[in-house]
Amino acid sequence: MAGVAYNEVKRALLAGEIDLDAHTLKIALVAAYTPNIDTHNGWADISANEESGTGYTAGGKTLASLAVTEDTTNDRGKFDAADVTWTGLDVGTPSHAVLYDDTHATKCLIAYWPITTASNGGDYTLQFHADGILLLS
Repeated sequence: MAGVAYNEVKRALLAGEIDLDAHTLKIALVAAYTPNIDTHNGWADISANEESGTGYTAGGKTLASLAVTEDTTNDRGKFDAADVTWTGLDVGTPSHAVLYDDTHATKCLIAYWPITTASNGGDYTLQFHADGILLLS
């Protein structure tokens, strides 16, 4: 599943404020959220929409296996991480999953993914696109 990047993260990456493979990156589930890549910049812009319930921890899950790689064959750079699974998740139907940099001063928003599947107390996995979370070509 491909995500949509927020505009602020583009600036923050170019300014050297975010280190994708060294900072603590989290992914949170939100409900009734209407993304705005132009005006939503940090966690404070979306935190009121965060889900709560069984199998979910406030602030979201920390991403694991962060990797920034260079692909000289296709002339691009890629950021990826392990897919995220919430075990026994029962929070209703989140509208989006939102990735943010928990180390950054404003907890800069990175990307979001629309979600349409209801949670039902089972495991819930967000599978990232085969090309990674962010791709610069």
